[in-house]
Amino acid sequence: MAHRQEEKERRRAERLEREEAERRAAGRRKRVQLALGVLLAIAAVGGIAFAATSIGGGKGSDNEPQPSKPANEADLPKLPQQQTSDLTKAAAAAGCTLQNTQVEGANHSDKEFTAADYKTNPPTSGDHNPTWYQDGIYAPGDVPRLGMLVHPLEHGRIEIQYKPGTPATTVRQLEALLAEQSDGYHMLMFENTTDMKYAVAATAWTHLLGCPTMNDKVFDALRSFRARFIDKGPEKVP
Repeated sequence: MAHRQEEKERRRAERLEREEAERRAAGRRKRVQLALGVLLAIAAVGGIAFAATSIGGGKGSDNEPQPSKPANEADLPKLPQQQTSDLTKAAAAAGCTLQNTQVEGANHSDKEFTAADYKTNPPTSGDHNPTWYQDGIYAPGDVPRLGMLVHPLEHGRIEIQYKPGTPATTVRQLEALLAEQSDGYHMLMFENTTDMKYAVAATAWTHLLGCPTMNDKVFDALRSFRARFIDKGPEKVP
């Protein structure tokens, strides 16, 4: 009788031990599953963030207007030969004004920026959209987002802009100016969107060259401005 009771207790102890072992194993499996779930969730969020950065954190997406490169120099009008590379003298000779401005900000925002958001017209710095327009020549109406025009300046770009209604011959001359330097290396050209008072203007980060009238001497002013300020922005982006 005593022997059967001991056998019963032994079997009960073995069963409890097996159940405890199974419980611990199930707990381990659950913890592993939870850990894997967390890792997968992190990976998914990271993938979404990466995709968002790739699409919206850099250059304009495929839905944005695509610029063109300058035409071959042989197909563009001949510009006057450069007479001076002194920016101050060139600007004065052309009747242009130079402004060296303070940094107005450099934060990113998805808002629709307007000329009223900036102290200079056209803008030379300030908060802007996280995406930016690529280098090249844009047709009138193809650069609607002002914040995407301010952003390239931070990357050392030079922007050449002309007043709406500018004659096509002048626009072609400005295109020829871009073509002089490696097909418009690190430059953008477009019709002004801020109702500026200038006929033609060049902007860089915290610098503005504004020319009230167009004349042959403006090209020396634009060339000298480009040479002085290209690739001088606070952020270096190829």
